Amino acid sequence: MIEDQELKIDKDIKSESAENSPMSHSEILREQVSEALVIYDKTNSSILLSSFSAGLEIGFSFLLICVMTAFFTNGTNSAVVWKINALVYPVGFILVVLGKSMLFTEQTSLLTLPVLNKKSKIIDLFRLWGLVLTGNIFGGMLISIVAIWIGPKLGIFDIKIIEKVSEHVLHSDLTVIFVSAILAGWLMGLLSWLLTSSDSTISRILVIYIITAVIGAMGLHHSIVGNIEVFSGLIVSKNITIIDYLSFQGIAIVGNAIGGVVFVALLKYKAFAYNGNN
Repeated sequence: MIEDQELKIDKDIKSESAENSPMSHSEILREQVSEALVIYDKTNSSILLSSFSAGLEIGFSFLLICVMTAFFTNGTNSAVVWKINALVYPVGFILVVLGKSMLFTEQTSLLTLPVLNKKSKIIDLFRLWGLVLTGNIFGGMLISIVAIWIGPKLGIFDIKIIEKVSEHVLHSDLTVIFVSAILAGWLMGLLSWLLTSSDSTISRILVIYIITAVIGAMGLHHSIVGNIEVFSGLIVSKNITIIDYLSFQGIAIVGNAIGGVVFVALLKYKAFAYNGNN
């Protein structure tokens, strides 16, 4: 009887240890493919609504950046202000990712994996990317309009602060923005990968915060947050033109996509294949 109890305890310990052990590369990959296939089965309207919601929610990062910029501008060196903003930059991402809304840069590498695994077609991938981008961009435009109105009304920032934030995003030339966007897309793809191996809300929040704070601290260009920043500047500033906005968006989207697809989806999948798996 005692031996049976000891055996049962030993099995329970081994089972608990297996549950708490880190996921292997192949387990994360299979989980990512399964998660992506669920998205492929969703209706177009469902994807559009979810991505529109993400475009709105990510706007809280922009709102907080404007608030912090306004608060610290007068008494703090400008370079320091942008580093302080990195502390609040992750808030919108936490809202989006934990709320399961669809963000283009998080989904880019994820949605590519079933195509690499020959379980989905590339035309379906482009369709999903188009839907997610459309929802994200229009959601971002709406929150931009809200921010421009509510900031001055609440006295938390004014139009000059919005203009300052927008011009800071656009201060680099397009080549720099392109490479910067690749790095941001790479990090966002890694975010999706790491979240799959995280099994608690606290660990997921930490992963989201660390990855997106790095993007904020380095000043990397994120096409969806950047959409809000630059579109807001387009509305309030004479120095930002529609050409500036469209050029930024095109370069940032392509860069983010390359970063997620090449440096996460393709490399992670090839690493799995070269490990002798199918």
